Amino acid sequence: MSLFRNIEFLTTVADIKTLPPARGAEVAFVGRSNAGKSSAINALAQRKRMAFVSKTPGRTQHINFFSVGPDQYLVDLPGYGYAAVPAAERDRWNDLIGGYLQARTSLRGVVLIMDARHPLGVLDYQLLDWLKPTGVPVHVLLSKADKLGHQESVATLKFVHAGLKELGDIYSAQLFSSPRRIGIQEANKLIGSWLDPRNRNKKPPV
Repeated sequence: MSLFRNIEFLTTVADIKTLPPARGAEVAFVGRSNAGKSSAINALAQRKRMAFVSKTPGRTQHINFFSVGPDQYLVDLPGYGYAAVPAAERDRWNDLIGGYLQARTSLRGVVLIMDARHPLGVLDYQLLDWLKPTGVPVHVLLSKADKLGHQESVATLKFVHAGLKELGDIYSAQLFSSPRRIGIQEANKLIGSWLDPRNRNKKPPV
């Protein structure tokens, strides 16, 4: 059964100043606008439209909060890096994402979604740089893995593991596919460990 079987939408935030109080444990989902973030959230939650899947990347402009249990929250951050969005709007989104990631005391882990065909891009490294000072663990979902052959999937995962290892020991990665349901159980297990109340006073596991 899904970790998010009791997921409920709570609120949406367009300004870092209006974030709800930080309490309990939160896991944030973030990724490039076309990486498949919304599809990944829907697959993990076993819901078709929990997170809006748009044919137009960059549509989600707010931070969306969902409750998945007592003082346990999933946070859907705006997709970043979509070229068709005006520069001023991209800057505002970056301030919103960066402000949340760097200052949120209840943040226990970040799920970073990357297209398995284009992993570890410049903007992905920028986001990892934002997070590094916080010590919050990051788990990479290499989405759309079903579009790669077996050997290419293995090589891509090895490449990403090597890139993350250079950054430190709080990073991990796995292959993921929403339509083929690849990696859902593995991702749920890790996210559950981050949200588990028994781990809130410990260093988050990776």
